[in-house]
Amino acid sequence: MDQYTTEKLKSIVGTKNFFDSKEDKLVYSYDGTPVYKQLPEAIVFPQDDEQISKIIKLANQEKFSIVPRGAGTGLSGGAIPTENSVVVVMTKWNKILEVDSNNLTAWVEPGVVTGLFQKEVEKLGLFYPPDPGSLTVCTIGGNVANNAGGLRGLKYGVTKNYVLGVEMILPNGELLKTGGKNMKDVAGYNLRDFIVGSEGTLGIITKVLLKLIPKPTQSITLLIFFDKLIDAGKTVADIIASHIVPSMMEFLDNTTINCVEDYTHIGLPRKSEAILLIEIDGRGSIVQEDAETIRKIAVKNNATALKGASDENEANILKTARRSAFSALARRMPTTILEDATVPRSELPIMIEKVSKAGKMFNVTFGNFGHAGDGNLHPTCLTDERDSKELDKAHRAFDFIFNEAIKLGGTITGEHGTGLAKKHFLEQVAGPAGVDMMKKIKLAIDHNNILNPGKIFTISPKCEGSMPTKREQIKDFHV
Repeated sequence: MDQYTTEKLKSIVGTKNFFDSKEDKLVYSYDGTPVYKQLPEAIVFPQDDEQISKIIKLANQEKFSIVPRGAGTGLSGGAIPTENSVVVVMTKWNKILEVDSNNLTAWVEPGVVTGLFQKEVEKLGLFYPPDPGSLTVCTIGGNVANNAGGLRGLKYGVTKNYVLGVEMILPNGELLKTGGKNMKDVAGYNLRDFIVGSEGTLGIITKVLLKLIPKPTQSITLLIFFDKLIDAGKTVADIIASHIVPSMMEFLDNTTINCVEDYTHIGLPRKSEAILLIEIDGRGSIVQEDAETIRKIAVKNNATALKGASDENEANILKTARRSAFSALARRMPTTILEDATVPRSELPIMIEKVSKAGKMFNVTFGNFGHAGDGNLHPTCLTDERDSKELDKAHRAFDFIFNEAIKLGGTITGEHGTGLAKKHFLEQVAGPAGVDMMKKIKLAIDHNNILNPGKIFTISPKCEGSMPTKREQIKDFHV
């Protein structure tokens, strides 16, 4: 980045909000995705809409890229800098601006931490259901950008189901306001749903209007143990077929069970091949009735043991153990690659077996866990990126897993996003016409391809010929 651009950025955000030392660049060169990394040219912390607008206009003028970033917990490479890029960090935008109990809504800034927001609204008897595994650190803006899911997705849905409105700065520097507190609004295109899941490619989110619901008054948490993976899968299918919708139905395989037990020491049975963590919530006697039905289904499918949480504290311990699965697995090997394959719920038992088959075929170690109730599995490969042969085996195993998921009518990502990690699979899921339409939408809004280029798909900006040679291409990178 030349001196002119550096000084202009400093003049926009202030010297104290501009960073370009080697150490700072290294900190922002990666996100929660292993294997990928790239040093940015600079990092800035804008303070208001006007500063963001000026940064974007400067990027169009000087032909550098902008990578929006929240907490950096993403698992698809969406916050990885591109070549000749400036990282725009939004974590200081962390205010809950309004909680409207009459309309069951809340306005928040994008840097609000998801778990902290949940605690604040629950004090008022309200409930914000989306709960990604990283909820103690991830931010609402990142959740919206990636349409994050979480443990309660089976019953309550994912982030998009709770976004009523968005304000963001467009790639031309203008402010877009879309949506509102109306429960019904079909005026024009649904721009809000273009934004949710767009992974920072269409604008920088500055404000989000979220839907809240009343907090459930009762819940029961169950932990069910199995000696066979297939029995756990059948239990999930039978629970769904019985028309019971738990708020949470999580799956852990034996490798994950042992890593979690090493990490948490809560007494998980190390010999079990699979565990289901199930929570039923709601109001009235139906909660207890559903729990009893689930117990009977589990026994029918050869469950070896069933444990109910005695109180809310024990239930939280069990759920925290599940949320620690990724961290626990990461302690086993130098590199942990967590992926996100999703299939129709009826195909879950087959997909569990396919992940096991991938480990055996390519001689790699997988821990497998995820949101069994909605068919969203997180096969996690334990490997070492320093060994190119081992890393190649891991990539080939994941190629097999994603191809098998697609064959089963599934998709390449249920909640992590496409980013860098899975864009080469996108056409298999969306089709050539679908990808072409996405690219046309992107370039219609972002003429110079300055916002998070190379994520989701690769395109060349319309004005490519007018760019300086060193800025002509946005490279894909894989270290």
